[in-house]
Amino acid sequence: MKIFNSTTIPKIYKGAAIAIGNFDGIHKGHQKVFKKTKQFANIKKIKFGVMTFSPLPIMFFNKKIKNHRLVSENHKMKLFKKHGVDFVINVNFNKKFSKTTANDFVRNIIFKKINPKSLSVSNNFKFGRNRKGNVALLTKLGIKYNYRLLNIKPFKYNGNIVSSTRIRKCLQTGKINFANKLLSRTWFIDGLVQKGKRLGRKLGYRTCNISIKNYIYPKIGIHAVKIMIGNKNKIYGGVAYLGSRPTFKGKEVFLETNIFGINKNLYNKRLKVYFQKFIRGDKKFKNPAKLIKQINKDVILAKKGLKTKLVL
Repeated sequence: MKIFNSTTIPKIYKGAAIAIGNFDGIHKGHQKVFKKTKQFANIKKIKFGVMTFSPLPIMFFNKKIKNHRLVSENHKMKLFKKHGVDFVINVNFNKKFSKTTANDFVRNIIFKKINPKSLSVSNNFKFGRNRKGNVALLTKLGIKYNYRLLNIKPFKYNGNIVSSTRIRKCLQTGKINFANKLLSRTWFIDGLVQKGKRLGRKLGYRTCNISIKNYIYPKIGIHAVKIMIGNKNKIYGGVAYLGSRPTFKGKEVFLETNIFGINKNLYNKRLKVYFQKFIRGDKKFKNPAKLIKQINKDVILAKKGLKTKLVL
Protein backbone atom coordinates (compact mmCIF):
# COMPACT_ATOMS: atom_id res chain seq x y z
CA MET A 1 0.00 0.00 0.00
CA LYS A 2 1.39 3.40 -1.02
CA ILE A 3 0.89 6.48 1.17
CA PHE A 4 0.94 10.00 -0.31
CA ASN A 5 1.10 12.93 2.10
CA SER A 6 -0.06 15.29 -0.63
CA THR A 7 -2.78 15.47 -3.28
CA THR A 8 -0.15 15.30 -6.03
CA ILE A 9 0.00 11.66 -7.10
CA PRO A 10 1.70 9.75 -9.95
CA LYS A 11 -0.28 9.12 -13.13
CA ILE A 12 -0.64 5.38 -12.45
CA TYR A 13 -2.77 6.17 -9.39
CA LYS A 14 -5.16 8.43 -11.28
CA GLY A 15 -8.45 7.09 -12.64
CA ALA A 16 -9.00 5.10 -9.44
CA ALA A 17 -12.00 4.38 -7.21
CA ILE A 18 -11.63 6.75 -4.24
CA ALA A 19 -13.33 6.66 -0.83
CA ILE A 20 -13.20 9.99 1.03
CA GLY A 21 -13.62 10.49 4.77
CA ASN A 22 -12.02 10.86 8.18
CA PHE A 23 -12.44 7.11 8.76
CA ASP A 24 -11.72 7.42 12.49
CA GLY A 25 -12.07 3.91 13.89
CA ILE A 26 -12.51 2.14 10.54
CA HIS A 27 -15.69 0.59 11.93
CA LYS A 28 -18.26 -1.63 10.22
CA GLY A 29 -19.78 1.35 8.39
CA HIS A 30 -16.41 2.33 6.92
CA GLN A 31 -15.70 -1.30 6.08
CA LYS A 32 -18.90 -1.47 4.01
CA VAL A 33 -17.79 1.62 2.05
CA PHE A 34 -14.39 -0.01 1.43
CA LYS A 35 -15.94 -3.31 0.34
CA LYS A 36 -18.32 -1.68 -2.16
CA THR A 37 -15.62 0.65 -3.51
CA LYS A 38 -13.18 -2.25 -3.84
CA GLN A 39 -15.80 -4.28 -5.73
CA PHE A 40 -16.30 -1.39 -8.18
CA ALA A 41 -12.50 -1.07 -8.60
CA ASN A 42 -12.17 -4.80 -9.33
CA ILE A 43 -14.95 -4.71 -11.95
CA LYS A 44 -13.36 -1.71 -13.67
CA LYS A 45 -9.83 -3.13 -13.15
CA ILE A 46 -8.62 0.07 -11.49
CA LYS A 47 -6.90 0.87 -8.18
CA PHE A 48 -8.77 1.45 -4.92
CA GLY A 49 -7.63 4.50 -2.96
CA VAL A 50 -8.65 6.40 0.15
CA MET A 51 -8.48 10.14 0.79
CA THR A 52 -8.37 10.99 4.46
CA PHE A 53 -7.43 13.99 6.63
CA SER A 54 -4.89 14.65 9.38
CA PRO A 55 -5.50 16.07 11.90
CA LEU A 56 -9.20 15.29 12.12
CA PRO A 57 -11.03 18.47 10.98
CA ILE A 58 -13.01 18.72 14.24
CA MET A 59 -9.73 18.78 16.21
CA PHE A 60 -8.25 21.38 13.84
CA PHE A 61 -11.21 23.75 14.19
CA ASN A 62 -11.65 23.26 17.94
CA LYS A 63 -8.27 23.24 19.68
CA LYS A 64 -10.00 22.54 23.02
CA ILE A 65 -10.86 19.03 21.83
CA LYS A 66 -7.82 17.02 22.94
CA ASN A 67 -9.20 13.51 23.41
CA HIS A 68 -11.28 12.44 20.46
CA ARG A 69 -9.61 9.80 18.29
CA LEU A 70 -10.63 6.15 18.15
CA VAL A 71 -7.43 5.07 16.41
CA SER A 72 -3.93 6.52 16.07
CA GLU A 73 -2.69 7.68 12.68
CA ASN A 74 -0.32 4.71 12.47
CA HIS A 75 -3.01 2.14 13.30
CA LYS A 76 -5.40 3.77 10.82
CA MET A 77 -2.90 3.17 8.01
CA LYS A 78 -2.49 -0.48 9.04
CA LEU A 79 -6.27 -0.93 8.98
CA PHE A 80 -6.49 0.62 5.50
CA LYS A 81 -4.01 -1.98 4.31
CA LYS A 82 -5.91 -4.78 6.06
CA HIS A 83 -9.08 -3.80 4.17
CA GLY A 84 -7.46 -3.93 0.75
CA VAL A 85 -6.67 -0.27 0.08
CA ASP A 86 -4.07 0.15 -2.69
CA PHE A 87 -3.04 3.71 -1.83
CA VAL A 88 -3.83 6.50 0.65
CA ILE A 89 -3.91 10.25 0.04
CA ASN A 90 -3.34 11.63 3.53
CA VAL A 91 -4.29 15.32 3.30
CA ASN A 92 -2.71 17.76 5.76
CA PHE A 93 -5.78 19.56 7.12
CA ASN A 94 -4.25 22.98 7.75
CA LYS A 95 -5.43 26.61 7.64
CA LYS A 96 -4.90 26.93 3.88
CA PHE A 97 -6.77 23.70 3.09
CA SER A 98 -9.63 24.64 5.44
CA LYS A 99 -10.33 27.74 3.33
CA THR A 100 -10.82 25.75 0.11
CA THR A 101 -14.40 26.13 -1.17
CA ALA A 102 -16.43 23.01 -2.00
CA ASN A 103 -16.36 23.79 -5.73
CA ASP A 104 -12.59 24.44 -5.70
CA PHE A 105 -11.99 21.19 -3.82
CA VAL A 106 -13.77 19.19 -6.50
CA ARG A 107 -12.37 21.11 -9.48
CA ASN A 108 -8.77 21.73 -8.38
CA ILE A 109 -8.08 18.67 -6.24
CA ILE A 110 -10.49 15.87 -7.15
CA PHE A 111 -10.66 16.54 -10.90
CA LYS A 112 -7.32 18.14 -11.78
CA LYS A 113 -5.03 16.24 -9.40
CA ILE A 114 -6.69 12.84 -8.76
CA ASN A 115 -9.17 12.47 -11.62
CA PRO A 116 -11.01 9.43 -10.18
CA LYS A 117 -13.42 7.10 -11.98
CA SER A 118 -15.60 7.00 -8.85
CA LEU A 119 -16.03 8.59 -5.42
CA SER A 120 -17.52 7.04 -2.29
CA VAL A 121 -18.57 9.09 0.75
CA SER A 122 -20.97 8.74 3.68
CA ASN A 123 -24.53 10.12 3.30
CA ASN A 124 -23.82 12.97 5.74
CA PHE A 125 -20.44 13.89 4.20
CA LYS A 126 -19.75 17.63 4.30
CA PHE A 127 -16.73 19.34 2.75
CA GLY A 128 -15.30 22.69 1.70
CA ARG A 129 -15.18 26.04 3.50
CA ASN A 130 -18.01 26.35 6.04
CA ARG A 131 -18.99 22.75 5.13
CA LYS A 132 -21.02 23.99 2.16
CA GLY A 133 -20.34 20.87 0.06
CA ASN A 134 -22.52 17.75 0.37
CA VAL A 135 -23.56 14.58 -1.45
CA ALA A 136 -25.96 16.51 -3.72
CA LEU A 137 -23.15 18.79 -4.90
CA LEU A 138 -20.79 15.84 -5.47
CA THR A 139 -23.47 14.11 -7.55
CA LYS A 140 -24.07 17.24 -9.61
CA LEU A 141 -20.36 17.90 -10.24
CA GLY A 142 -19.78 14.25 -11.14
CA ILE A 143 -21.43 14.86 -14.53
CA LYS A 144 -19.14 17.84 -15.20
CA TYR A 145 -15.92 16.20 -14.01
CA ASN A 146 -16.57 12.69 -15.29
CA TYR A 147 -16.69 10.63 -12.08
CA ARG A 148 -19.41 8.43 -10.67
CA LEU A 149 -20.61 8.88 -7.08
CA LEU A 150 -21.28 5.42 -5.67
CA ASN A 151 -24.54 5.23 -3.75
CA ILE A 152 -23.65 3.19 -0.66
CA LYS A 153 -26.37 2.89 1.98
CA PRO A 154 -25.22 3.40 5.60
CA PHE A 155 -24.46 0.25 7.57
CA LYS A 156 -26.93 -0.34 10.41
CA TYR A 157 -26.54 -2.40 13.57
CA ASN A 158 -29.62 -3.04 15.74
CA GLY A 159 -31.55 -0.63 13.51
CA ASN A 160 -29.20 2.34 14.00
CA ILE A 161 -26.49 3.69 11.73
CA VAL A 162 -22.96 2.78 12.82
CA SER A 163 -20.83 5.91 13.21
CA SER A 164 -17.65 7.01 14.96
CA THR A 165 -19.79 9.29 17.17
CA ARG A 166 -21.93 6.32 18.27
CA ILE A 167 -18.82 4.29 19.14
CA ARG A 168 -17.30 7.17 21.14
CA LYS A 169 -20.53 7.41 23.16
CA CYS A 170 -20.45 3.65 23.80
CA LEU A 171 -16.89 3.87 25.13
CA GLN A 172 -17.68 6.94 27.26
CA THR A 173 -20.69 5.23 28.86
CA GLY A 174 -18.89 1.94 29.59
CA LYS A 175 -20.55 -0.10 26.82
CA ILE A 176 -17.20 -1.53 25.82
CA ASN A 177 -18.43 -4.81 24.39
CA PHE A 178 -20.97 -3.03 22.16
CA ALA A 179 -18.31 -0.58 20.92
CA ASN A 180 -16.09 -3.53 20.05
CA LYS A 181 -18.93 -5.12 18.06
CA LEU A 182 -19.41 -1.92 16.03
CA LEU A 183 -15.67 -1.76 15.36
CA SER A 184 -15.49 -5.52 14.59
CA ARG A 185 -12.39 -5.74 16.78
CA THR A 186 -11.28 -5.04 20.36
CA TRP A 187 -10.58 -1.34 20.87
CA PHE A 188 -7.19 -0.39 22.33
CA ILE A 189 -5.02 2.49 23.46
CA ASP A 190 -1.31 2.21 22.77
CA GLY A 191 1.59 4.19 24.19
CA LEU A 192 4.97 4.14 25.86
CA VAL A 193 5.27 3.25 29.54
CA GLN A 194 6.26 6.35 31.49
CA LYS A 195 7.64 6.87 34.97
CA GLY A 196 4.88 7.62 37.45
CA LYS A 197 4.69 8.30 41.17
CA ARG A 198 4.93 4.56 41.92
CA LEU A 199 1.69 4.68 43.91
CA GLY A 200 0.60 1.29 42.58
CA ARG A 201 3.73 -0.36 43.89
CA LYS A 202 3.10 1.12 47.34
CA LEU A 203 -0.43 -0.32 47.22
CA GLY A 204 0.89 -3.79 46.31
CA TYR A 205 -0.04 -3.58 42.61
CA ARG A 206 2.73 -2.61 40.23
CA THR A 207 1.27 -0.57 37.35
CA CYS A 208 2.39 0.78 33.97
CA ASN A 209 1.52 4.40 33.25
CA ILE A 210 0.64 5.32 29.67
CA SER A 211 -0.06 8.74 28.22
CA ILE A 212 -3.48 8.71 26.51
CA LYS A 213 -2.38 11.36 23.95
CA ASN A 214 -5.39 12.29 21.77
CA TYR A 215 -7.38 9.06 22.18
CA ILE A 216 -10.98 9.33 23.31
CA TYR A 217 -11.41 8.65 27.04
CA PRO A 218 -13.43 5.51 27.70
CA LYS A 219 -15.54 5.69 30.87
CA ILE A 220 -13.45 6.84 33.84
CA GLY A 221 -12.86 4.01 36.30
CA ILE A 222 -11.73 0.39 36.33
CA HIS A 223 -11.61 -1.84 33.26
CA ALA A 224 -10.78 -5.48 32.51
CA VAL A 225 -8.09 -5.37 29.81
CA LYS A 226 -5.70 -7.50 27.80
CA ILE A 227 -2.20 -6.27 27.02
CA MET A 228 0.44 -6.76 24.35
CA ILE A 229 4.01 -5.71 25.15
CA GLY A 230 6.09 -4.34 22.27
CA ASN A 231 5.96 -6.41 19.09
CA LYS A 232 5.49 -9.70 20.92
CA ASN A 233 2.27 -11.56 20.23
CA LYS A 234 1.89 -12.88 23.76
CA ILE A 235 -1.29 -11.58 25.39
CA TYR A 236 -1.55 -10.87 29.12
CA GLY A 237 -4.62 -10.25 31.22
CA GLY A 238 -4.81 -7.20 33.42
CA VAL A 239 -6.82 -4.54 35.18
CA ALA A 240 -6.63 -0.89 34.13
CA TYR A 241 -7.48 2.30 35.94
CA LEU A 242 -8.38 5.43 33.99
CA GLY A 243 -8.73 8.49 36.17
CA SER A 244 -7.05 11.25 38.17
CA ARG A 245 -6.46 9.34 41.45
CA PRO A 246 -8.90 11.33 43.63
CA THR A 247 -7.79 9.44 46.77
CA PHE A 248 -4.36 11.07 46.32
CA LYS A 249 -5.77 14.46 45.17
CA GLY A 250 -4.63 13.97 41.59
CA LYS A 251 -5.83 16.20 38.74
CA GLU A 252 -4.39 14.83 35.49
CA VAL A 253 -6.07 11.77 33.93
CA PHE A 254 -3.80 8.71 33.60
CA LEU A 255 -4.12 5.20 32.29
CA GLU A 256 -2.53 2.80 34.77
CA THR A 257 -2.43 -0.91 34.01
CA ASN A 258 -1.60 -3.81 36.31
CA ILE A 259 -0.49 -6.71 34.11
CA PHE A 260 -1.15 -10.10 35.64
CA GLY A 261 2.02 -12.20 35.89
CA ILE A 262 4.42 -9.31 35.15
CA ASN A 263 6.49 -7.85 37.97
CA LYS A 264 9.32 -6.06 36.19
CA ASN A 265 10.24 -2.62 34.91
CA LEU A 266 8.63 -1.88 31.51
CA TYR A 267 9.68 1.77 31.16
CA ASN A 268 9.77 2.95 27.52
CA LYS A 269 8.16 -0.29 26.29
CA ARG A 270 5.18 0.18 23.97
CA LEU A 271 1.97 -1.35 25.30
CA LYS A 272 -1.33 -2.00 23.59
CA VAL A 273 -4.11 -2.01 26.17
CA TYR A 274 -7.25 -3.73 24.82
CA PHE A 275 -10.46 -2.79 26.64
CA GLN A 276 -12.86 -5.65 27.28
CA LYS A 277 -15.19 -4.82 30.14
CA PHE A 278 -16.00 -1.81 32.32
CA ILE A 279 -16.03 -2.82 35.99
CA ARG A 280 -16.79 0.25 38.10
CA GLY A 281 -16.59 4.02 38.18
CA ASP A 282 -13.90 6.08 39.91
CA LYS A 283 -14.21 6.79 43.62
CA LYS A 284 -12.39 8.71 46.30
CA PHE A 285 -11.50 6.51 49.28
CA LYS A 286 -11.00 7.73 52.86
CA ASN A 287 -7.57 6.10 53.09
CA PRO A 288 -5.17 3.85 51.10
CA ALA A 289 -6.19 0.77 53.13
CA LYS A 290 -9.79 1.01 51.88
CA LEU A 291 -8.52 1.54 48.34
CA ILE A 292 -6.36 -1.62 48.56
CA LYS A 293 -9.38 -3.60 49.77
CA GLN A 294 -11.37 -2.40 46.73
CA ILE A 295 -8.48 -3.10 44.31
CA ASN A 296 -8.42 -6.72 45.53
CA LYS A 297 -12.10 -7.02 44.57
CA ASP A 298 -11.46 -5.26 41.23
CA VAL A 299 -8.78 -7.80 40.28
CA ILE A 300 -11.18 -10.70 40.91
CA LEU A 301 -13.88 -9.05 38.77
CA ALA A 302 -11.36 -8.17 36.04
CA LYS A 303 -10.26 -11.80 35.74
CA LYS A 304 -13.89 -12.81 35.24
CA GLY A 305 -14.29 -10.07 32.61
CA LEU A 306 -11.38 -11.38 30.56
CA LYS A 307 -13.27 -14.42 29.25
CA THR A 308 -14.34 -12.45 26.16
CA LYS A 309 -12.24 -13.35 23.13
CA LEU A 310 -9.73 -10.74 21.95
CA VAL A 311 -10.36 -9.73 18.32
CA LEU A 312 -7.41 -8.05 16.60
